[in-house]
Amino acid sequence: MSLVTGQIPLVPPRPADRPGERIKVAALGGGHGLSASLSALRRLTPDITAIVTVADDGGSSGRLRAEYDVLPPGDLRMALAALCDDSDWGRTWRDVMQHRFRGTGPVPSSLENHALGNLLIVTLWELLGNPVDGLKWAGALLGARGTVLPMSTTPLTIRGSVRDEVEGDGVSLRQVDGQANLAHASRFGSIQSVEIEPADAPACREALDAIELSDWVVLGPGSWYTSILPHVLLPELRRALEATTANRLLTMNLRTQTRETPGMSAADHLEVFHRYAPELRIDAVLVDPSVVEDVEEFRAAAARLGATCFFDKVGAATGRAVHSPLRLANAYHDVFTSFCSRDTGSEEP
Repeated sequence: MSLVTGQIPLVPPRPADRPGERIKVAALGGGHGLSASLSALRRLTPDITAIVTVADDGGSSGRLRAEYDVLPPGDLRMALAALCDDSDWGRTWRDVMQHRFRGTGPVPSSLENHALGNLLIVTLWELLGNPVDGLKWAGALLGARGTVLPMSTTPLTIRGSVRDEVEGDGVSLRQVDGQANLAHASRFGSIQSVEIEPADAPACREALDAIELSDWVVLGPGSWYTSILPHVLLPELRRALEATTANRLLTMNLRTQTRETPGMSAADHLEVFHRYAPELRIDAVLVDPSVVEDVEEFRAAAARLGATCFFDKVGAATGRAVHSPLRLANAYHDVFTSFCSRDTGSEEP
């Protein structure tokens, strides 16, 4: 029996650029935080390069990384899904990429908890033999409004030092290897330091080019120690961020008290970033005012990075600690416009 499914839909055409409004953006991060910034940025420009952390070792990504000796595909998949537009094509492929298999039979499934997008990406890597080419093909299939790249073509491992409280008002430090283990350990103690291995891993060449040629580099939001800091821990990538002529924007999280950052204020987040990248100048910091307890302390921490503060409500109207793509897009637009006005000398007195 034959099944008639109809004509395969065409990828919707990209909207024509309006003169003077197209900017090149490189967005750095990982996981849900990077997805939030990409969902906002694709509403402003089609010229986006997502540069994604490759240190995940948990869940579906961790299994595929261990079994096939590949980059962890999960954060890369989420970035691709976030760049899908709001057409029927984009929404369908976004859902396909994010779909996870859940076994219902009596026999445990080898696909249990695997995201289909992870399997698709690893398939393309095996067929093409190149992680960057595989991601380009995946992006073309999805009609993604931008490019997704790994920060390095070498899988990275995060190692952290966790401070534990012990009986008698004492403290101890222990080393924790792996992103998943570090996230679990931080529930019981505070992260004191992080590093990546290999420490001298090469950065993805295309990612370095994107940073050099961008008008804006956007870091964050995301897990501070495992999604944001790895980008400045990789020497080649940090040097590219220091040398680029692009403006650099740091987007703060909507919660400071996460499992990675208990007891840390918004200003503390900036101080930690500065400690790991003391030569990296940040031009702007975007933060929801609800996150900042001491405005002057926060402004002072931002000033040590060289940054101007932009306070804007970017959280979802539901009250959950998630970014609204539309509010975040509007806030990014305001920041970009402000700096464009400064560059052209038309800023209001």
